[in-house]
Amino acid sequence: MTLDLDTKAPDFTLKNTDGEDVSLSGFQPDYNVVLLFFPLAFSSTCTEELCITRDNMKLYNSLDAKVLGISVDSFFSLKQFKKTQNLNFTLLSDFNKEVSRKYDALYDNFFEMKGVSKRASFVIDREGKIRYQEVLEDAGKLPDFKKIQEMLNSLD
Repeated sequence: MTLDLDTKAPDFTLKNTDGEDVSLSGFQPDYNVVLLFFPLAFSSTCTEELCITRDNMKLYNSLDAKVLGISVDSFFSLKQFKKTQNLNFTLLSDFNKEVSRKYDALYDNFFEMKGVSKRASFVIDREGKIRYQEVLEDAGKLPDFKKIQEMLNSLD
């Protein structure tokens, strides 16, 4: 089951790398939000994806977009990952897998690990509506960053 475009995105509250609560609704109405679900910190494709995002942060900032990276890793692991890769955006721990499940972005079985986030991207507008989504079954592929940026450009 995928979420419908132009419908309200499921709200959530997750811990950031400092153990603080961050809610999706807390960004409305000031910012568009890019949600980037990724399988596991420190894995090669996830590191590549998040470093590409880091290197394009000026673009996201210019579009009034906040980027939130979400995985099932603990916030302790994500803190080290953020530090090691010098990531300049928020990482959130979905350790209990509730948000990944709400967004239909959870593998049942990922290399014999149960309940790992799929690589998925969502653009949520200032009103909290889903304007773009891409849920990849192949974790070796990267999100379509060009389409994400095109959607963000069209929102303002």
